[in-house]
Amino acid sequence: MMQNHHKWYLFICLLLLPSVAAAVIFHTSHNDPIAPVILGVTGILFIALLGRFSARKMGLPSVLGELLVGIVLGNLAYYFQFDLIMVLRQGSAIFDVTGSLLQGESLELACLKAVGERCALPVLDILRGPHGNEILQVAHTVDVFSRYGVIFLLFLVGLDTSIGEMRKVGPDSSRVAIIGVVLPFLLGWLASTLLIEDVEFHTSLFLGATLAATSVGISAMVLQEMNMEQTDLARIILGAAVFDDVLGLLMLAIVSGIVVTGSVDLINIAIIVVMATLFLVAAINLGPFFVRWIVRLFRHLDLVEAKMFVSYLFVMILAWLANLSGLATIIGAFTAGLILQDTYFEEWDRGSKYPTTIKDLIMPLEVIMVPIFFVLMGIQVKLETFLQPDIMMLAAGLLAAAIVGKIVSGLGAFGVKNRWAIGLGMMPRGEVGLIFAAMGKSLGVLDDALFSAVVLMVIVTTLLSPPLLKLCLKRCKE
Repeated sequence: MMQNHHKWYLFICLLLLPSVAAAVIFHTSHNDPIAPVILGVTGILFIALLGRFSARKMGLPSVLGELLVGIVLGNLAYYFQFDLIMVLRQGSAIFDVTGSLLQGESLELACLKAVGERCALPVLDILRGPHGNEILQVAHTVDVFSRYGVIFLLFLVGLDTSIGEMRKVGPDSSRVAIIGVVLPFLLGWLASTLLIEDVEFHTSLFLGATLAATSVGISAMVLQEMNMEQTDLARIILGAAVFDDVLGLLMLAIVSGIVVTGSVDLINIAIIVVMATLFLVAAINLGPFFVRWIVRLFRHLDLVEAKMFVSYLFVMILAWLANLSGLATIIGAFTAGLILQDTYFEEWDRGSKYPTTIKDLIMPLEVIMVPIFFVLMGIQVKLETFLQPDIMMLAAGLLAAAIVGKIVSGLGAFGVKNRWAIGLGMMPRGEVGLIFAAMGKSLGVLDDALFSAVVLMVIVTTLLSPPLLKLCLKRCKE
C-alpha cells in the first residue's frame, strides 16, 4: 500500500514539474523571446505523455489519459496558483482581451468581458505582472497548436474513411447512424431545456449536437482486440459511425450557423445545408483534379517531399475554403482526408525504394499536436463548477441522454441479432465529442460549467463503452 502511495506522489510531482519549471523560467530574463514559448509547449506535451503512458498501463484509450491528466493538472495548478495554467484554464476567451484593448477598452473591462467576474481579478493580476505578455504568448501558441491538432486528427479520420465502403455498408448502417444522430440530439436538447433555468435556445441546440457525436476509433479498437473487425456486426458499427461523423459534422455546421447568425431562420438553415452540401459535392468531385494538378506541379520533388507538401497544402486549403463557406474548418479537413489517397502517387511509389504512405507522414504531426488539444481541454474543466447542484443534475441528464440515445440506435439494424452491441459500439464520444464541446466554448455558447458537464459525459461514455461492448460481444460469440 505504501508503495502505491509513493507512486501517486511521484506522479503528481511529475505532473506539476512543468508548471514549477515554467514559474522559474518566467521569472528569469531571456535573450530569445521564444524560449518561454518552447518551455510552455514542451511542458504541455510532457504532461500529455504522462497521461498517455498512464492510460496505456491501465488499458484505457489514450485520449482519456490525456484528458484526465489535463483535468488533474488544471485543478491542482489552480489550487497552487500557477500563472500559465490559470490563463490556459480560461480557454480561447482569454485572447478576446487583446482585441478589446485594441478597441480602446481598459484592461479591467477587457478581462471582465472576456472571462467573467469570478475569474477577472486573478487573470488581471497575471496580465498586469512583469511576465503577463510572455504568458499570453505561450497560451496563444498552445491554443494554435491544439487547433492544428484537431485539423490533422479529422484529416486522418477522413483518410481512414472510404467513400466506396460507405456506399457498400447498406441501409442498416444508414438507419443506425440517422437514429444515432437525431435521437441523442433531441434528448440532449430536451434535457438541457428542462434542467437549465432560462437556457438560451442556441445553448440547448449545441448541447444536443454535442451528444450526437461518435468516436469510431474507440469502437474499432475493441473490435480489433476481439478479432471481429471482419464480421457483419463490425461493418455495421463502423459504417454507421462513419455516417454518424458525416451527419454530425453537418449538424454542427447548421447549429454553428444558427449561433453565428443569431436567429433560427428556415431560410438561413436551408442556406447552410445547401452550402455544406455544395462544398462536399464540389470538393469530392473537383478535389481529385486539383490534387492531380498539384502532384504534376511537384513531380520533380522527392516522393516524401511531394506527399508531405501536397497533403499539407490540400488539407489547409480545404479547411480554409470550408470556413469561407460558413462551415467549420474540421469539415474541410475531414473532406480532404476522404479525397486524398496514396493512389495519386502510384508512379513515384513504384520507383521508390522506401514507399511511404500519406498517413505515415501526417501521423508525426498528429502525435505531437493532438495530445496538446486533449490536455488543454482537460485543463479547462473546472471541477469547482460541479459544486453547484444544478450542474450535477445537468451532467446526469446529459449522460443519460447520451447513453440512451446511442444504445437505442442499434435497433435500426434489422439484419443483425445482437443490436445492443451495435448501440454500445456507437456510445463513446471520445475525441469527436471534445471537438464539438471545444467549438461550443470558442463560440461562447457553452460556459465553464456547461463545458465541464459535457466533458464529464465524454469521459463516462468513453470509459463505459469498451468493457460493455466486450461483454456483449462475448455473449454473442457464446
